[in-house]
Amino acid sequence: MMAEVVHKDNWSRGALAPVTPPRYSPADMPSAAVEGNERLRLGVSSCLLGEQVRFDGGHKHDRFLTDVLGRYVEWVPVCPELEVGMGVPRESVRLEGDVESPRMVAVRSGTDHTTAMRRFAAARVRQLATLDLHGYVFKKGSPSCGMERVRVYGQGGMPSRHGQGMFAAAFMAGLPLLPVEEEGRLHDPVLRENFIERLFAYRRWRGLVASPSRGALVAFHTAHKFQLLAHSPKHYSALGRLVAEQKGQRPAALVAEYGPAFMTALGMHATTAKQVNVLQHLAGFCREHLDGPDRQELASVIDDYRLHLVPLVVPLTLLRHHVVRHKVTYVLGQTYLHPHPKELMLRNHV
Repeated sequence: MMAEVVHKDNWSRGALAPVTPPRYSPADMPSAAVEGNERLRLGVSSCLLGEQVRFDGGHKHDRFLTDVLGRYVEWVPVCPELEVGMGVPRESVRLEGDVESPRMVAVRSGTDHTTAMRRFAAARVRQLATLDLHGYVFKKGSPSCGMERVRVYGQGGMPSRHGQGMFAAAFMAGLPLLPVEEEGRLHDPVLRENFIERLFAYRRWRGLVASPSRGALVAFHTAHKFQLLAHSPKHYSALGRLVAEQKGQRPAALVAEYGPAFMTALGMHATTAKQVNVLQHLAGFCREHLDGPDRQELASVIDDYRLHLVPLVVPLTLLRHHVVRHKVTYVLGQTYLHPHPKELMLRNHV
């Protein structure tokens, strides 16, 4: 099934004009693929979807994005260099000067596109903020879209690899909680699983923002406890205190305070040791329901994961089996067991 792509014709012509937000079309999706009958809505560098918008008229089609993740996504493609009016094909550009505030300069002619790109980026980010995105995938290394390690050429001619693409920098500054990644980093199974986990978590948090209440925040935190523990025990404790010590604050303010720490926590990698800790905690909830051989089998499989003999999906599958079979309600409600669609098979590789 191909990804649904939302084309922004006004922007592709470089016009800074309002764009009608895309409509969800989930009717053709299997129910297991989406939460709440809605796809994720992700911004993306247009060339990664196969659109021929690069400076040489080519593309950088990424099959994982379109053929795998695309089954769960409504894409909002963006090509800053095309949309700012540079055209296709066009002279290639690069970043020059100060790493913290570089200029965007055409390689052959020396044409300076800095002011135009900064104005465009600010306006485009404001427009994207109205579309309720759940994340963004950038093109690595791009002077406009690179998330990190972009070349910035100084006076000596040797580039630094510490820059950010001009549009990507504006986007991340304007929407700091939104999960972002580069397509190159998504080839790493750990980074890929973490990014997609954050996408679905961010969407759940946005649902909480839309309907905040004390009870909803308590329920949200309760459901995410072990997911948080797998990423950051420090944030797990801090967020628990925030929820427990509400002290008469308005629910909307509490949810707004909760969100940054929540997303920061999930941005930290869930190491094998932290995963084992969570698995053992959850196994403890099942202990009274299991006989000796079942308890030993579960402990053994968790240890096999600790020793990197099996991927995470193996102990999780056995744990879910016991949780469902014995109706361990508290554990059944934990997002840790189902942070993203199982069809993506992300935990088969970590």
